Amino acid sequence: MRKTELMLGPLDELLHHPQVTDAAVTCDGRVWADYGGGMQEFFPVIGFESPDMVREFAVCLCAQLGKRLDDARPIADASTDDGIRVNAVIAPIVPCGASVSIRFPDRRFSRLPALGASGLFPSSWMPMLHALVEEQATILITGGTGTGKTTLLRALLAECGAQERIVSVEEVRELGDFGHANHVSLASREANVEGSGAISLAELVRATLRMRPDRVVLGECRGEEIADLLRALNSGHHGGMATMHADGVRRVPARLQTLGLLAGLRPEALAMLAEGAFDVVVHLERQHGVRRIAQIGTLVTDETTGRLQGHALCEWDGRTSPVVHSDWRLYVSR
Repeated sequence: MRKTELMLGPLDELLHHPQVTDAAVTCDGRVWADYGGGMQEFFPVIGFESPDMVREFAVCLCAQLGKRLDDARPIADASTDDGIRVNAVIAPIVPCGASVSIRFPDRRFSRLPALGASGLFPSSWMPMLHALVEEQATILITGGTGTGKTTLLRALLAECGAQERIVSVEEVRELGDFGHANHVSLASREANVEGSGAISLAELVRATLRMRPDRVVLGECRGEEIADLLRALNSGHHGGMATMHADGVRRVPARLQTLGLLAGLRPEALAMLAEGAFDVVVHLERQHGVRRIAQIGTLVTDETTGRLQGHALCEWDGRTSPVVHSDWRLYVSR
């Protein structure tokens, strides 16, 4: 995959630092970086002396990525082909200058053993994670911003067999290169200045089914594309993976129902589709800068109410042994 040579000027040191996950420039020119333990102030050799300099930096950064940032379009989202994501907002949306947020992918490309060694999950879960990929389980990865959803997704995809064809769909490319030769990366497109040419995530999800995929991957469920994804996963396409923002396995149904309503899906219809679509929910959390798989669960439909429910089968606080619920052994034996 072609890599965009991004130039960050005074922030170039952060671009090449393997531990930095996020960087931000505030309107007053202060720079912040997250090395894995939370945001702390970064002091570049040459700083931003005025709000105008911050604005100029933001405009030039977006221009490198082919995105327009000006008074007519004061918010921009862009990414490089290898997964660096940039968000920029200029005045008057912000008080002055600009606000810039940069998300870096895991540039060390951590595979599952390395993630386990870093404390993302207990060693006893390694065989289970391998088996989920090998047996082509359909996996929904949930969590908040910065919990490691994309990092885990990349590591799981890297375990897929070389003969499998993976087709991924993203709003902006964050997955990057995870070492799989037969991978097609699709990214949505905004309308041009004339209001035409837009390609939505929903359109791309539908397009994947005509591309002979062994696995359909959605970088993030965030809108009406959820309906097309659920239909795809219920039509014989096993082994798919997706991420979604949620604050726990039990809260996943409410989140799915909210997205389903955007696509015109009634909660009852969504419940039937979601239960058949996802074999497992893997929920991530981040506490004091440390990321971990906090819950592994499943989605089931309540026989009385017909509503979708999320059940946590196993939970881990990152310190003690995992807490296994009564249905866990039944689930892992399936």
